[in-house]
Amino acid sequence: MSDIASYAFACMRCGYGWEQSYAVEHRTNAEGEQVVRYLADGRVVPSPLSRPVCQYCDGHLVRIMRAGQVASVRAAADGQPHRVPAAGPVEVPRVPAAGPAEVPGRAGRPHHWHLSGLLHPFHRKAG
Repeated sequence: MSDIASYAFACMRCGYGWEQSYAVEHRTNAEGEQVVRYLADGRVVPSPLSRPVCQYCDGHLVRIMRAGQVASVRAAADGQPHRVPAAGPVEVPRVPAAGPAEVPGRAGRPHHWHLSGLLHPFHRKAG
């Protein structure tokens, strides 16, 4: 039996965010034990829920969220509406590594994004 699971990840160390879809295979091994395998892009990978590693800085302090969260935050930062993608492979646009980001209305002045600012839409008010 095989399922598809998609997750969004945010590194608490460097602020990098990405999304990934996995094929999750549930099988019974020769000893009769249940075995779960995760495949990403056709390759067997460790469970993304056990100890995710940042794809950018190799940090281990990674927050796992439901799929669509990274794209949603990036769209909100750009002032664009976001549509949650249908199930299947998730494609997240790469942010250019060279040069500082420009903020609309602040021509010529670079803006440094802080992780707390990117994760602000996910904070819930106590109440």
